[in-house]
Amino acid sequence: MSKRYTITAALPYTNGPIHIGHLAGVYVPADIYARYLRNRGKNVAFICGSDEHGVAIALKAKMENKTPQEIIDYYDKLIRDSFNSFGISFDNYSRTSRKIHYQTSQEIFKDLNKKKVFKEIVSEQLYDSEAKQFLADRYVVGICPICKNSEAYGDQCESCGSSLSATELINPQSTLSGSKPKMRNTKHWYLPLDKFESFINEWIIKSHKSDWKQNVYGQVKSWIDNGLKPRAVTRDLDWGIPVPIDGAEGKVLYVWFDAPIGYISSTKEWAYNNGIDWEPYWKDKETELIHFIGKDNIVFHCIIFPIMLHATGSYILPKNVPANEFLNLEGEKISTSKNWAVWLHDYLEEFPNQQDVLRYVLTSNAPETKDNDFTWEEFQSRNNNELVAIYGNFINRVVVLTNKYYEGIIPEIKSRSPEDEKIIGQIGTITKKIGSLIEKYKFRKASQNLMQIARIGNKYLAENEPWKLIDKDPKRVSEIINTALQITACLALVSEPFLPFTHEKLISILNIKSLKLTWSDAFMKNELIPYGHQINEAKLLFKKVEDIEIENQRLKLANNKKR
Repeated sequence: MSKRYTITAALPYTNGPIHIGHLAGVYVPADIYARYLRNRGKNVAFICGSDEHGVAIALKAKMENKTPQEIIDYYDKLIRDSFNSFGISFDNYSRTSRKIHYQTSQEIFKDLNKKKVFKEIVSEQLYDSEAKQFLADRYVVGICPICKNSEAYGDQCESCGSSLSATELINPQSTLSGSKPKMRNTKHWYLPLDKFESFINEWIIKSHKSDWKQNVYGQVKSWIDNGLKPRAVTRDLDWGIPVPIDGAEGKVLYVWFDAPIGYISSTKEWAYNNGIDWEPYWKDKETELIHFIGKDNIVFHCIIFPIMLHATGSYILPKNVPANEFLNLEGEKISTSKNWAVWLHDYLEEFPNQQDVLRYVLTSNAPETKDNDFTWEEFQSRNNNELVAIYGNFINRVVVLTNKYYEGIIPEIKSRSPEDEKIIGQIGTITKKIGSLIEKYKFRKASQNLMQIARIGNKYLAENEPWKLIDKDPKRVSEIINTALQITACLALVSEPFLPFTHEKLISILNIKSLKLTWSDAFMKNELIPYGHQINEAKLLFKKVEDIEIENQRLKLANNKKR
């Protein structure tokens, strides 16, 4: 494994809250990975922050008669609080409106400009004569040339997912005035992606064919096969980071130039606050850089940003970009504009102290290889039939029996039966497998193996029935309970990346914080809790989700649809 890890999660855009699609695609898998590596004692910088520039924010501010600053301040707090409450364990969560980000972005732009990487191109761009301004991508809507969707934006069609330019739209219309824009000359700085085709081809197409996810590799290959084209890195806009060179007055850095640099500026901020050097996390070849993103951001993280980093000559490139597919909701595509979504801040209010339930369901049904569907029925089923009936039931039985028979003290045993040794060995093997799956970004299978540990524990208790043996064979009961407690301790350790709040409860119930157990202990030690150790009383880990709760959520979605 590497010397250190820089793990980035896509910067959420501060023109709206976080929904379950964001969580399933990016933040839950990224958090699992970061927590796992920390558990293994690795040097980790888990980095994120609010993406606060761009046309969409400026447009939202105009529509709501607010300033862009008011918009980003509101959503940054909402998103930040939601992540904190949900247990996403960022080492640093920054903002692209901060001074350190402005400085970092401008420094990188000036460096690339000095190295003559950019092309200065005067071209005709769409101009709104009524609003008296050039129209950046999101200020233009029209018909998508690919799928004929009538509500495509000037940068992307949200119906088919195609990346577009505003001039490609059929019958373009200004979102500012509603008028048909005209063409007018303007100068911009372009990143000549075509000049770096051989680099991308060598780095990804040849070198990462076998270790990157096929959906990521396939999309990059498609872009390469179609031929890369120069892409503007500046915009005519009054909201954003000013282009830091002479002759660029009134222009700002394109949001997709400055946003990924936000990973670097956030790392700098974290390093400065902790008195450490930021550069090894971005410039040392012994560092693994991992980008967690959704599939709509593949082109930026696998082509544009790596080209920027490569062109500087000093930054490392991502070791992997394990992008997920999209999560649908009740059979339909999540739509923020139509409010067809489950918002994280709403969930946290309506299902208090049930963060781990959503984490588990989203991981169990993660869209790792194809688009998947979230349903409230599955949410209820996985909670009631797995977390409550299997995981929670096993823990509760073991803890209750330990307190009932031994006053909460781990019973001493002289040796384990071959059957018990086999069970312990089996648990250790599964634990090792979970770690291996996480390292391969197969979080869905990893969570299934986590539940398998609880299944084995339940089966072990059911087959051995210590409650029937306590009077006639107390020695055997001691062996059974001790073995079950070792499984419980293992489950407590291994659960941390997936179910961090449950992990904390289990650590408290088992009273094992002082033992300072590690992930490696879970598959290397036969005895995680020593005999004579005192545990606490049982506490409820999960509660049943009732039919009325599910019906309320469905009704809420239906009402949103009608609005």
